Amino acid sequence: MLAPLVGAGLVFAVAYWFSPRYTDVGYRPEQPVPYSHKLHAGDMGIDCRYCHNTVERSAHAAIPPTATCMNCHEQVKTESLRLRKVRESYQTGEPIEWVRVHQLPDYAYFNHSAHLAAGVGCASCHGRVDKMVVVEMVQPLSMGWCLDCHRNPEPNLRPLDQVTNMNWDPAAEDYDPKRDPARTRQVNPPLHCSGCHR
Repeated sequence: MLAPLVGAGLVFAVAYWFSPRYTDVGYRPEQPVPYSHKLHAGDMGIDCRYCHNTVERSAHAAIPPTATCMNCHEQVKTESLRLRKVRESYQTGEPIEWVRVHQLPDYAYFNHSAHLAAGVGCASCHGRVDKMVVVEMVQPLSMGWCLDCHRNPEPNLRPLDQVTNMNWDPAAEDYDPKRDPARTRQVNPPLHCSGCHR
């Protein structure tokens, strides 16, 4: 009589505490160069697309090459010890080995450009990176979490010209994507397995 209860409790515990919400949310690896998104994206207002320049036309949001950093840092903080690895990378051509924060399993396909074209804001998945000194995962990026959005995408949609605007607050805006004249196509995310497992 006790064995089925213990078994059910164990299954529940594994399903609950070993889910991405508990194993991945809060993940914030140490990077080879201390880069503050709060300073760059927040305080200075640099648009996400300046560094992640492929996000609108590619499945992947590119990690910027060192040359992008040096566009500013050839003039700004040129002697900073914190930027030594950036200067060395620029001089040698060896890329900086950034540690990936948001990573889906190899068996799951995700296309950044499709989501931005639909009007899903960066903050919906990545959180308010403009307030993060160290970027961390704020959403589980699990299959269930993604499917919740695919079943009801409207709460995560915003005007197409606001996808990278971290200050755009869906709760404060009265936005209806179905009445937006700038939208030329209907958002119809896939719910079938092959939409993400290819």
